[in-house]
Amino acid sequence: MIDPSASLPPCEISWFSALCDDDYEFLGVPDPALKSSWEHCRDIVMQAETAGYDNILLPSGYTLGIDTTAFAAGIAPMLRRLRLLMAVRIGESWPPQLARQIATIDQMLGGRLAINIISSDLPGETLASAPRYARTVEAMHILRTLLDGKPLDHDGNFWKLKLDPPRTTTVSGRCPAFYFGGLSEAAREAAATNADVYLMWPDTMDGVRAIIADLRARAARHGRTLRFGYRVHVVVRETEAEARAAADRLLSKLDDAEGQAIRARSLDSQSAGVRRQAELREGSDDGYAEANLWTGIGRARSGCGAAIVGDPDQVLAKLNAYRAEGIDAFILSGYPHAAEADLFARHVLPRIEHGPLVV
Repeated sequence: MIDPSASLPPCEISWFSALCDDDYEFLGVPDPALKSSWEHCRDIVMQAETAGYDNILLPSGYTLGIDTTAFAAGIAPMLRRLRLLMAVRIGESWPPQLARQIATIDQMLGGRLAINIISSDLPGETLASAPRYARTVEAMHILRTLLDGKPLDHDGNFWKLKLDPPRTTTVSGRCPAFYFGGLSEAAREAAATNADVYLMWPDTMDGVRAIIADLRARAARHGRTLRFGYRVHVVVRETEAEARAAADRLLSKLDDAEGQAIRARSLDSQSAGVRRQAELREGSDDGYAEANLWTGIGRARSGCGAAIVGDPDQVLAKLNAYRAEGIDAFILSGYPHAAEADLFARHVLPRIEHGPLVV
């Protein structure tokens, strides 16, 4: 029998380090042992390196958890092969300083850094979607120019800068890959014109197919191509019944009011992407938007709100189905993060041809 995944190109498999107070045994029930700290998040990253993951997302939240850039600099010298996907919040950054920080951390990692661009507000101010993404586009242009080692002459609406090329450069001398997501019109155009990897949250297979087709067409109109990433939780057990029981257990102590409060605390709680996650959850049958795609996570989490739930064969088949649609990279997570990272690494990771994404 021919393995249908044999014709698929390798994909990048990443895990998630819970820097933003997002680690639980029971969703919505804080656990002091799982609270974001240098020690706890360091241990997740080191486990991901040992387990064979290619990359790990270091998320960023202004009011939640610990600082991402400082954490990345601290963990970098401890790693030998793992890449870091460092999230940066554009609304909180001065791009020339951020470029210097990125180049320095890239040097500390031996060139194994990628950047997750977040089109954030600065807490205390609110920009409408269009100007906020316009500011992000300017920032990405400034960062790419400086990190490519080029002089900058930028006369924009948000920054006016004329700078020589920075002395500190990345190992490659080029800008690291930009991973970037968002479902709004402005976000899609920003991705089409400036991102390297368009990163999406869970959706039905038809939804994934439509998003990829739309972003490919947008990028082509600008003479560009995009790679595609998929951010999703995972619950894998030896049998489907055990996986579903583990998913149900995650919600077994959740108070709905507390879940709503957790979702509301996020600064992106009104974004188009978050609204889509809510639609999936509200329209699901018994919590499943489609086979093996469980939306219960979103009851206690803003943002990525669904999980692939099943036995190893089912989880592998779901990932390969996404790969066949054009997904090049996966950013996975689970609860608790260390335990679920180990389960996925034992049951599924050895069966996928994977490696760092080259863009």
